[in-house]
Amino acid sequence: MKPVIIFDVNETLLNVGALAPHFERVFGDKLALPQWFAQLLQTTYVVTLTGHYRDFSICSRHALDIVAQRRGVVLSDTAVAAIVEGMLNLPPYPEVPASIARLREAGFRLATLTNSAPQAMLAQLKNAGLIHLFDKTLSVDKVRHFKPHPAIYLMAADELGVQPHQMRMVAAHNWDTTGAICAGCKAAFVARPGMVLGPLDEVPDIIDHDMDGVVTKIIENDLH
Repeated sequence: MKPVIIFDVNETLLNVGALAPHFERVFGDKLALPQWFAQLLQTTYVVTLTGHYRDFSICSRHALDIVAQRRGVVLSDTAVAAIVEGMLNLPPYPEVPASIARLREAGFRLATLTNSAPQAMLAQLKNAGLIHLFDKTLSVDKVRHFKPHPAIYLMAADELGVQPHQMRMVAAHNWDTTGAICAGCKAAFVARPGMVLGPLDEVPDIIDHDMDGVVTKIIENDLH
């Protein structure tokens, strides 16, 4: 049985780096973007561990406010709106549409599993021209925890009607692939520039530098 292939969205399918001009305009340099994204991830971990869940858009604004305070920047409503709008209109990485289409043509069931709230997720995938490629779109909002909490991957398996070992999580984040493997899933790591696996991470059996390479290996490994 072919596994169901599950995709992370932000930084795996969609290029968050496209927000750099907005951050440079507001904060004066592009380094504010990775600082914000790191703070956003930290915020999701905190609200998950403390049981005080807030959806991804609220966590995003919280992280933005923290970065602004650290840098002594007063955020205008216009600046915030531009970043929020930019997040909903992220472009896919160039190789993504054709790569995902190859998996569909090979007969795999495809889904997304993202930290984004449901409405934001649908807007992102529609605006990126990818929504038609997926059989199911799943958000962590259903279980009110963020990845890599094991409940996320177990929820996805339940929604898709499979066991965890019958899913393969594809992500460009080491914490996402590690979370999936620890929950009993297979995984594939998209080692985009700057994305690496650490010594404490679970090592996926499929690793490549872009989605095209990952998809080629999935077809070679899982098409049976």
